[in-house]
Amino acid sequence: MNKALMVGMACGILAQVLSFIQLQVNVKMNLMDKYPVVILLSAIPIAWLHIIAVRSLATAFDGQMWPGRLIGFGVGIVVFTAMGMIFFGEGITVKNAVCVLLAFVIMAIQVFVK
Repeated sequence: MNKALMVGMACGILAQVLSFIQLQVNVKMNLMDKYPVVILLSAIPIAWLHIIAVRSLATAFDGQMWPGRLIGFGVGIVVFTAMGMIFFGEGITVKNAVCVLLAFVIMAIQVFVK
C-alpha cells in the first residue's frame, strides 16, 4: 500500500470515529444540551480530517474519486458497526454481518484490483 492510501484510510477512520461521537453519542447522551459549543466546534477538525482523507485517497488513485468514495463508504460501515457495539452494546445481526462483510469486499476490490 502506498503512503497516500494509508494516510487517507487512517484519517477516514479517525474522522468516522469522531463523527460517530459527535452525532450518535450526542443523541444518546444529550451532549448538545450540555455542551453545545463543543459539539458544534468539533465539526471543524472532523471536516478537516474528512478533507485530508478524500484528498489522500484521490491522490492514491491518480485523481479518481470513486475508489476513495467506496473506501470511505466501507470504512464508515465498519466504524459505525464497531462503535455501535462499543458505545451502545448493539450486537451483530446476520444483516449487519453481511453488510460489514460486503464493506470489506468493496474496500478490498478498490485496493487490490487494478
